[in-house]
Amino acid sequence: MKRQEIMQLPKPAQQFLHDEEIVYGKSELTVLEYGSDLRTFFRFMKLGSDRYDEKTFESCDISGFTLADLQTVTADTIYQFLYFCNDVLHNSARTRARKKCSLRMFFRYLDKRGLIESDPCAKLDSPNFRKSLPKFLTLEESVALLDCVDGQFYERDYCILTLFLNCGLRLSELVGLNLSSFRPDGTMRVLGKGNKERILYLNDACLQAVDRYRRVRPNDGLHDRDAFFISRQKNRISPKTVQLLVKKFLEKAGIFEKGMSVHKLRHTAATLMYRHGDVDVMLLKEILGHENLATTQIYTHVADDQVRAAMRANPLAGQRGKSAQQRAADSAAEQRLQQDDENGNNGEE
Repeated sequence: MKRQEIMQLPKPAQQFLHDEEIVYGKSELTVLEYGSDLRTFFRFMKLGSDRYDEKTFESCDISGFTLADLQTVTADTIYQFLYFCNDVLHNSARTRARKKCSLRMFFRYLDKRGLIESDPCAKLDSPNFRKSLPKFLTLEESVALLDCVDGQFYERDYCILTLFLNCGLRLSELVGLNLSSFRPDGTMRVLGKGNKERILYLNDACLQAVDRYRRVRPNDGLHDRDAFFISRQKNRISPKTVQLLVKKFLEKAGIFEKGMSVHKLRHTAATLMYRHGDVDVMLLKEILGHENLATTQIYTHVADDQVRAAMRANPLAGQRGKSAQQRAADSAAEQRLQQDDENGNNGEE
């Protein structure tokens, strides 16, 4: 969803999104995700799912929904919508869980303000989804990625990748960097989710990359003079441009097929710090700007070589089973003992 499309939503949804951003400090990306999910829900309410047509669904006018319409929403309505997302839209369990979260936030907002009589999402269960380990680059692949950077904007692009791989920045945090974000003491001010500020201490690689880019950064004709990373058109670099340049160099390094993306570079930074830098998980939480420790712990997965070493450390690791020859010899010996025992018993009788 684009920002201007928020105005096409019903008034209660517009007010909800406005409050989430202005009052509660949610990021623009989060607000737009909420808006997109609510738009899908309103379209479902208006058209149903019996005769789904993508073109009709996408062009459906939902601006006329009122609070009276929202009063009719029940838990069963929400469940039917989730079935629709699964059976018709073929959304993954993770996507359905996100949409349910968006609805829960919206109806909780209406309920708290007394705009509806009860919250239809109050007792709903979230869809279960498989939690997979995050994808990341190895140390060798990270070096290869940096080594393959070239082109007209070498200093800028190298600096972008260096900050991603060393600082674990989110895409929105990187494009939001300003000249004033970098301080004389070698620290960098980052504005994260919910407008929460954190200070990162830059290592030598980052300081050198920032300095080299600053020397060639355009200064004339800029539309945003404080923006740190500048595009070809003299604007603040856009998220799309960053995504494209990251993809280009990942492909050049021969590692794009691993399913890598900009956010996977954040995973890489966290994993490298944890594996090679012996960084404590609580410290890693602060570096990444996580509010929840549980979120950080997905980055602290151990590598295959660590699992292998742990398994080899088991005191039973050297135990070997008997060979076929040994088992045959033991069986023959056991049979002889039984025969001797039987003969001995016969003699006593």
